[in-house]
This record gives sequence, C-alpha cells and structure tokens, in this order.
Amino acid sequence: MMASPLLIMRHGEALSGFPDHQRRLSDSGRREVSIMGAWLSAREDLELTKLRVVASPYARAQQTAALVVEALPSVVDIDTLDIITPDDVPEAVVEWLLGEADDVPLLIVSHMPLVAALTGLLVEGRSDYGVGFATAAIAELTGEVRASGCLSLRRLTTPAEVEG
Repeated sequence: MMASPLLIMRHGEALSGFPDHQRRLSDSGRREVSIMGAWLSAREDLELTKLRVVASPYARAQQTAALVVEALPSVVDIDTLDIITPDDVPEAVVEWLLGEADDVPLLIVSHMPLVAALTGLLVEGRSDYGVGFATAAIAELTGEVRASGCLSLRRLTTPAEVEG
C-alpha cells in the first residue's frame, strides 16, 4: 500500500544577516512562497484537508510554513521539528519519519543542504545524491514506506515553473 505523498520544501528567499536562525524572508521570498501555496491549494490529487505541516524552528522556515498554510484553509497547525535545521543529518529525519503515521500527506519545510540530502537519502539511499533546490521549491516523493532508498521523486516544482 502506498504511503501518502511526502512533500519537502525549501524555505523562500531570505535576507542575509546573523544570527542565522533569525533570518527572515525577503519580499521576493514571500512572493515565491505565496506562488507555491497557491499552486498547492489548487492540487486536487493531494488530500489537503489531511495535510500535516512540519517546519524547522528557524524564522524563515516558520514564515514559509505560515504563508503556505494561509493558502490552505483546511490546515491550521504548523508543527516545529528541531532536527530539520540546515546542518542536521538526514538520517535522523528518516528515523523520525519511520515513527510517524504515513497515511496523511506531509509537508516538511526546511533548508539547504538538508532538503537536498534528505531527498537523496529517501530516493537513492545516499544523502550525497541530493537534488538542487531553488528557494521555495517543493519535491514530491511517493512510495510504500518513507525510508532510505524507498521513495521515488515524482516531481520537483519551483516557483518559476508555476508562474510560467
């Protein structure tokens, strides 16, 4: 039986500065995320009424998740997951995924290089085989179990592609 889709999203473009965890989205980043939120809200093939959103505790990821949720009126909560910051290890995220219910679609909002490494680990079984993520891009993974090497990359969608 197929697990519900796993969506992995990189936060929108952020302003530079320090400390890193407090960096916020730029105007362009907010626009990118709004584009992707609208794209997600138009998806009839995802069970959006059941979508679970999990975000990094960093400000730019929290802002990204909030903007996506604004476009999805059936989603009200954003869970914060401390192990999905930029330099966290993808193996820990996979271990976390294995303990979570996979019968609801899940959106993880995080950062490079983690989003690339996590996608590579889930699809290829190797974290060094990750794909490049534009800001606000969403990878959609499908398969029977959310484990290393067990998922397929159905699509990687960027704001530029959606905007056309």
